[in-house]
Amino acid sequence: METQFGAGLGPRSEAHGRSARTKRGRDKKPKSGSPLKKVIAAVLVLLLAVGGYVGYLVWETYYAIRTVGVDREVPPGESVKDKPKAFLLLGVDSRAKTGTLNTDVIMVAALNPATKSATVVSVPRDSLIQLDGYKQQKANQFYAGFLRSVKKDGLSGEQAELAAKEELRKMFGKMFGIPIDYAATINFKGFIDVVDALGGVTVDVDMDMRYVDRADGTNINLSKGLQKLNGQQALDFIRYRKSNDGKNMSDDFSRNKRQGEVLAAIADKLKSFGGAAKLGSVISAVGDNMKTDMPSSEITQLFTTYFGIDKDNIEYIPLQGDWKSPYVYLNAARLEEARAALAARMAE
Repeated sequence: METQFGAGLGPRSEAHGRSARTKRGRDKKPKSGSPLKKVIAAVLVLLLAVGGYVGYLVWETYYAIRTVGVDREVPPGESVKDKPKAFLLLGVDSRAKTGTLNTDVIMVAALNPATKSATVVSVPRDSLIQLDGYKQQKANQFYAGFLRSVKKDGLSGEQAELAAKEELRKMFGKMFGIPIDYAATINFKGFIDVVDALGGVTVDVDMDMRYVDRADGTNINLSKGLQKLNGQQALDFIRYRKSNDGKNMSDDFSRNKRQGEVLAAIADKLKSFGGAAKLGSVISAVGDNMKTDMPSSEITQLFTTYFGIDKDNIEYIPLQGDWKSPYVYLNAARLEEARAALAARMAE
């Protein structure tokens, strides 16, 4: 019995062993994914995240552009992507403590899509403007004056702002001898938010700047030297004119030069990958604090055509003149140079 049992055990054990090994093989847990699979999975997750961000950015851009621009059709062939256009850019002091609506920053820009280049002329805020058909006054007083005038004619809100921009475009167009297609106003907060959204800008502060004005809340405190400025500091840098002790004095011409430096720094930031990644925040900052008579569709084309423009392709011309309180009397030769440069950019 034992022999028979032992004799039959061998074959049964061998079959059972094969079955057990096969079963164990089936029950064995699969190994973790290969490095390639992990990479592919990570890429898919990244693509989904990027896709979500792009979707959000598209919506944020669309909303901001609709807020900033106007609803108007552009004739075929007249888009900023097809032909040169001129713009009037105004930095408006709309702080509640001042209520002046004076334009501290005035720039006329001509942009050419064929060369992806621009000429930007800055006008000192205290420039005496002497043009036939217009009251002689400082350049920074015209926008507020036009706004008051159209409101007296019965316009209000957005319609009043659009009418005032149209009058201002006509006036500066006459001054520079070119048709100005669009005008945009941005308030101090918008400028601050744009610079902050980009993570600040690096500029060389040309002097120690210290000025306090409790009446309007101004508190400028910058030290000389190369440094990164946040939005409020960058605004202080371009607005600085004098110190309380009368030692470190500036003027409109220095302010215009500093405006150009900050503009170049912003252009540099925007064309970098980091700046592109922060575009959504920049657009939001602009959307909340900027108004223009430019059609919303054209704002999109403007971003598409000129985003990432190199600072070397931006010609910056600050107007010069003589300061005789309370006006800046513009240098006629410098003004003609600016006129010619704008016209040349439009004709390229």
